[in-house]
Amino acid sequence: MTLDELLDKALGGDTLAIARLISKVERRDPESHEVMRRIYPRAGKAHYLGITGPPGAGKSTLVDRLTRKFCEDGLSVGIIAVDPSSPFSGGALLGDRIRMNIKRKPGWDIFFRSMSAGKIVGGLSETTKEAARILDACGKDVIIVETVGVGQSELDIAGATDTVVVVLVPESGDSVQIMKAGLMEIADVFAVNKSDRSGAETIAESITTMLERRSSFYKTKWVPQVFLTAAMRNWGINELYEGIQKHRTHLRNESHLENRRKAQLKVELRRLVEKEIVRLVWQRLNETELGDQLVNDIWEHRMDPESAALEITAGVKML
Repeated sequence: MTLDELLDKALGGDTLAIARLISKVERRDPESHEVMRRIYPRAGKAHYLGITGPPGAGKSTLVDRLTRKFCEDGLSVGIIAVDPSSPFSGGALLGDRIRMNIKRKPGWDIFFRSMSAGKIVGGLSETTKEAARILDACGKDVIIVETVGVGQSELDIAGATDTVVVVLVPESGDSVQIMKAGLMEIADVFAVNKSDRSGAETIAESITTMLERRSSFYKTKWVPQVFLTAAMRNWGINELYEGIQKHRTHLRNESHLENRRKAQLKVELRRLVEKEIVRLVWQRLNETELGDQLVNDIWEHRMDPESAALEITAGVKML
């Protein structure tokens, strides 16, 4: 099948063709750049929803419940579940497919894709954004990105989605995790899941108090809401769903969505430029003996490492 034929089928909603396009991009196929070049003009219409939180918080079950709500409202859904990979084998369990047991009804349009985070430490895989854009261009109304657990550096979800739902559980320690991981800054909605356990209301009140203080200090236009849910029991899902839709409405007022996405694109462009510059610099070093020569100079203490780096990058033409 030619690329033109594959793109036509995918844009027409063919599930297998969509999966093959994502696979091309994920394995960095020689045609992957052309795929994204052709896909990009059609993307940008979907709502990108990020679901993040510590392992065991019930994110997958929550995604399952929310997906049903979107489908009941007649919306098509694309799901990208990013699982952590083994630091030894590089493999990933990709167990979200097992935990999400969405029973499709006639007319429901759902596409599910598991991805490994690989060596990326920001919580997403290297090609999560590309996969999401493919689903967007192929007609999905909502793109749900469920990321690996929250930590100090796993905050890339805020740069890839429109609405971020941070999922927490009542167990002790989460209040400290909220403050140290920067979740107060990236969360648009909080869900205290497994709220049938003791301590759920306490942590919800703690989060609400911190949000109110932050809002009064920074004069923010959006104050994240905190919802008590128990996804396994289907408790609080309707309220959480309405909270997500409320944030979507907020984004579409006063250019909030446009400003957010432009800021994300600026960061993305910077990262891509940095990546390309690094590739070109190392290509130059590999094609010449400059790298080995500088290493010897550093070893013999004729030059310090910082000066060597400046000499390497001196040939990079700046804009």
